[in-house]
Amino acid sequence: MNAISLYAKASPDFAQKHQASRALLKSAAAQCMPLTQASSLGAEDMVVTHLIHETGIASSIFVLDTRMLHPQTLALVSRLEARYGIGVDVYQPDPAVAASFVRENGEDAMYRSLELRKGCCHIRKMAPLERALTGKKGWITGLRREQSNARADVHAVEQQELVVNGGTVSRAKINPLVDWTWGDVWHFIAINNIPYNPLHDEFFPSIGCAPCTRAVTLGEDFRSGRWWWEQESAKECGLHVANDGTHEAQEPAAFEPFSSIIPIRQTPA
Repeated sequence: MNAISLYAKASPDFAQKHQASRALLKSAAAQCMPLTQASSLGAEDMVVTHLIHETGIASSIFVLDTRMLHPQTLALVSRLEARYGIGVDVYQPDPAVAASFVRENGEDAMYRSLELRKGCCHIRKMAPLERALTGKKGWITGLRREQSNARADVHAVEQQELVVNGGTVSRAKINPLVDWTWGDVWHFIAINNIPYNPLHDEFFPSIGCAPCTRAVTLGEDFRSGRWWWEQESAKECGLHVANDGTHEAQEPAAFEPFSSIIPIRQTPA
């Protein structure tokens, strides 16, 4: 059995979700240029890439190569480029900074404390992410409410106000799969023959760096295989949380939403 045979089962309202996702992406492209997709190369992000191609919107795509990814994950970059005829931007950590961290803290630093694990995530994910998003007015993710309790408050659009070099930068975070189920994701992969990470066939629903990802067992949470040695409340790398550790979506924004059915949320810097 593979992931498609195990999980592909569309919701009764999948067609409406699909159309809403397409409409959201087109609206984002009209209002948030330049736009980019942050792809982890997981199942959701492969679906988002297909939706971008399907709608024909202008959006670049980038991947954060932490230098600790599974080879199966990295192999997807060339498959994605070949399938859609595009170039994927790959951002890596500063090699000197990463080497210094390992030299000072060891290869297994992430297991020894939450502080060290987050330090590793900052070097390998957060710093490259800042470079990838420089100059962008919007970024697209594959976040879904169903993924974990920490992501239950995700909204279709989240407006971020960030302080960069002493100035304020406004950036919209676009989550077109917010209402999709795991079954919807795999149904869409199946009907469109979308390439995906073979680790999904080995019970890896959420795939990050190799030292920090394991397979899950029946009944476990989607993200239980990520940083499995930590408490559930700590299982984020920083890409989708506010500076105070809470999830990004907080207070309603004081400006017009993209449409009457898409909420925009104010987020702290």
